[in-house]
Order: sequence, then C-alpha cells, then structure tokens
Amino acid sequence: MRKAREERHKARDGGAKADDARPVRASFLSFACDPSPFAFNLSSFAFPARSRVELRSPGTRAARTRALDALAKAAALIVLSLCIHVAASAQAESTPASGATPKSGEELVVEGQSTSDVFGIGRTVRVRGMVKDGVIAFGGDVVVEGRVEGDVAAIGGSVFQREGSYIGGDVFVLGGTYHHGTNAPGRNPAGKTLMIAGYEQELRELARNPASLLTPEFSFSYVGLRLVAVLFWFIVSIALTAVTPGAVSRGAARLQLTFARVSLIGLLAGVVMGPGVMTSLHYLPPVLGLLVWFTAFLLLLLSYLFGRVVIHAATGRWLQRLLLSEEKRSESVALLLGAGFWAVVLALPYVWPLLVTGLVIVSLGLSLTARYRLNWKRE
Repeated sequence: MRKAREERHKARDGGAKADDARPVRASFLSFACDPSPFAFNLSSFAFPARSRVELRSPGTRAARTRALDALAKAAALIVLSLCIHVAASAQAESTPASGATPKSGEELVVEGQSTSDVFGIGRTVRVRGMVKDGVIAFGGDVVVEGRVEGDVAAIGGSVFQREGSYIGGDVFVLGGTYHHGTNAPGRNPAGKTLMIAGYEQELRELARNPASLLTPEFSFSYVGLRLVAVLFWFIVSIALTAVTPGAVSRGAARLQLTFARVSLIGLLAGVVMGPGVMTSLHYLPPVLGLLVWFTAFLLLLLSYLFGRVVIHAATGRWLQRLLLSEEKRSESVALLLGAGFWAVVLALPYVWPLLVTGLVIVSLGLSLTARYRLNWKRE
C-alpha cells in the first residue's frame, strides 16, 4: 500500500511537470493546484509582443482639434463671402448697365462762358459755349461743340470735336479715341495730342462704380488667374529658398518672434520712403531724382518678393503643424500651402487692399532686418 501510494505521487508529479513543459497560451492563466487546501500557485505566463503605440497627451489633441475648428470656420467664412460676392455680381449683371452712349440726364452741358475748369466724373461733358480753362472727364466722354481755350482730357472715354469747334490746348485721351470728323479740326498749332487706347469700358465702369475696384468679378478667368498666381509664387518661393535658405529661415523665425518690431520698422521705412522720393523728384536734378526713384522702386520690389516668400514659409509651416503629421511635412509642401492660402485671402472683396498694404509693410521690415542675427527676445 505504501509503495502504491508513492507511485501515485510520482505519477502526479510527473504529470504536473509535463504540464509545465507545455507552451502556455497568452490568453489564459495557468494555475497549478497544491494538494493542501486553499493553497494555489500562479504559474508564469507570457503575453505576445505588441506593436508600440504612440500616445498623445489630451492637451495636444484638444489644441489640434480647436485649431482645426478655427481653420474650418475661417474656410467657411471665406466660402460664404465668395458666394455673397457671386450673388451680388449676378444681380448687378442682370440689371441693365449704362453703355458708352450716355443718356441726356447723364450729361454735363456747359452753355455760355465758364472761367474755371470743368470736371465730369462718371458722365459726359458737352461744351456748347466757351470755357476759359480746361475740361476733364473721368469715366465719360468730352464733346466739344463750342470753344475751349485750355486742355481737354478724357480718362475712360473719348473726345469728340464737332465741326466749327476750337480747342486751344492739348488733347489727352486714356482708354478711348479722339474723333474730329473728316475735316481738319480747329486746333492751336502748338497743341499736342496724346492718345492711349484700351480698357475704355473698365475705366468707365470704375469711374461710375468705384466700389468695383474692391470687389473683383468672380468668374472662371478670375479663378484661373488665382491659380496662375499660386503657381507663380510657388516657383518664386522655391527658387528663392534654394538660393538663400538661411535668410528665409531666419526671416520666418524673426517673423514669429518679433512680429510687432518688424512691422514697426517696415512702417517707418515706408513713411520715410514716400515723402523722400517725392522731395527728391521735386528738388533734385532730374537725373538724380530719377535715380533715387528707381532705387526706391527696386528696393520696394525686391523687399516685397523676399517678404512674400518668408510669409509663405511661415504660414505654410503653421498650416502643416495643424493639418499634417510630422512624417508628411516638407519645405515644398509648406511653401505650396502658404502660396495657396495667401492667394485665397487676397481674393476676398473689400479687405484685399489692406492686406496688400500690410504685406508691403512687413516685407520692408523683413528685408531691412535680414542682415541682423536672431538675438532679439520674444515679445
């Protein structure tokens, strides 16, 4: 009996060792029971290797969500403003517009004798009497049936000189033509004629509706021009970044750290440059004045190019941080995003002149501080 009991214990111990030698499945826990009551031994178990999961903090995820919501709201606002502009343009096109032939109520008729200049804005000026000085029409025609001792000018219109009339000064026509009939006009031999044809209808509409300058017409050609602008600025940004990568990077960092100081420097430069150029043209000799004007123009042009590229880079990096993951970010994508963003923003009606002015000011500040190292503190 005793020997049989020992054999049973040996058989039981051998079975437990065999169970321990078997591979343990990862989804189960293996228990080995001790013969004594209420005594359990937890055997070792293994878990399968899992892929590493990158955890993001809740604050970063919430900030990204808020930024995406703000960007979506801004895009919706831009689309809504463009839709309103399209509807307003369609309504304006449905109303009959006044053509080149003005109505009788839109004419400014000068009869008798006038001793001062005659101005007409958005309407035709018809001279039947005598004008001692000149006649100017902006967005309309000038019809001379009497006598004008001074100059005659039409911007966005034409000049008509009837038979038996007389013009003592020069004739200036921008966007139209000069009609004087088949016979030789009554002109002063010392008078000159300057005529620049083209864009007559655009200048006429601009004079009669100045708000159209702030609200560009939304059409397929306008969208095509915006796409061409995006491509142009993207190519310029790529080229300038390839030539001077350090200057563009320092400019973008300087723009993020000291935006107010850069803007103030650009504003002061613009305030000094404008009156300075006008004063040089007025008081300096013509050659020196022209040299100063050309230098200022070249500085403004190059500053705007450099500033736009820096602003595109900074804006594109900001958009990449909001929209793309870190492995998908690149400098080319940042420049493309920045060029597209500013092309859309500058297409907004009524606000694009202010945005262009701000871009010029910031670009001047960036170009004037490009030689300095980034040793300013964050404001």
